[in-house]
Amino acid sequence: MPTSLLTRPLTLALTLALTLALTLLAACGDVIPPASEKARILAMGDSLLAWNRLSGQSIPDVVEQSLEEPVVDRSVIAARMIYRLPVSGAAGLSIPKQYRPGPWDWVILNGGGNDLWFGCGCGRCTDKLDKLLSEDGTRGAIAGVVQRIRADGARVVFVGYLRSPGRSSPIEPCKDEGDALDARVAAMAAGDEGVYFLSLADLVPHRDLSFHAADRVHPSFKAGRVIGQRIAAIIRGAP
Repeated sequence: MPTSLLTRPLTLALTLALTLALTLLAACGDVIPPASEKARILAMGDSLLAWNRLSGQSIPDVVEQSLEEPVVDRSVIAARMIYRLPVSGAAGLSIPKQYRPGPWDWVILNGGGNDLWFGCGCGRCTDKLDKLLSEDGTRGAIAGVVQRIRADGARVVFVGYLRSPGRSSPIEPCKDEGDALDARVAAMAAGDEGVYFLSLADLVPHRDLSFHAADRVHPSFKAGRVIGQRIAAIIRGAP
């Protein structure tokens, strides 16, 4: 058996342990403010958004700075779209349960990567992909949370994932699954003018490590700035 196949489960287990430990540090994001505070932007999702929060340089932080208005950030490291445990799910590890109705005009959303990475090891993931989002973008866990947000009147910016820099990254085997998930989210966005899809598939130049943190998975400060500014541009430019 190839060495890479033997070491992949160990790499995933170690990364999961690290991620869960960091979850305790990241807590559960911001509380939902009273409507009188008039925050109109909510961020929810996993570590793509929550990373660098402790230094004030997470993607929602950059959106807040770029638009010069508050962003309520409910994202949680290690969160999944499909998560069955009730207590930790209610604490934020279930992305759908991060949502609370509010005076939102916009919801910045991401998710699904942890379901693929930890749920099927980024291999033989067709069933998991179907549970996350159908090929036409109309069914699945992601569609369900987006439809709930849209029913409450907010528009959605769905943010895709960074790809591997091409070296020293445990997410190297996940490219095909990332591309498949992107295609399904793009189909969902095409069917609803209130849903905007920001793909990050082409953001990272091959072998350029500057867009990733030291773990080669999460966004660096540089990547957070670029992604946050792109989200802000979508919100600012929407009719």
